[in-house]
Amino acid sequence: MTEILEQTIDKDAADDLQGQHLTFHISDSVYSVELQYVVEIIQVQGITRVPYIPSYIKGIINLRGSIVPVIDARLKMSMEERPYDEKTCIIILNINDMHIGMIVDSVSGVANLGPNDISDPPKTDTSHRNEYLKSIAELSGQIILNLDCEKFFLGDAV
Repeated sequence: MTEILEQTIDKDAADDLQGQHLTFHISDSVYSVELQYVVEIIQVQGITRVPYIPSYIKGIINLRGSIVPVIDARLKMSMEERPYDEKTCIIILNINDMHIGMIVDSVSGVANLGPNDISDPPKTDTSHRNEYLKSIAELSGQIILNLDCEKFFLGDAV
């Protein structure tokens, strides 16, 4: 009985988050991830480098006793690195029951994106540039690039 109740609560919680996206900035663009993946947002803290990993994986942090790999979203998307400032933060995400941190320039807020706001990313000959995009949205005249969390972090566990 408890198991059925927990599944119902989980389903209801997921339904409440349907269409909700955490928006954030990387360079001059606005990106988002589905809110269902977001665990918390923290300030950049001491990151321990791990040898022999790609440069976009900045290392690991200790988050209340849990070791969390941290990825710099700018570097993962082949953008120029920039120094971290007071707006730079780490979004802690739960992807397939694993916590992963994603460093972004700043967090904007939560956007409620309905089906009419969202469209497929454009198809191009250089499709690898769009491989991490799940969709594109327009909200109040602003373009939001919605990341596919599972594709973005696939194979990035330290």
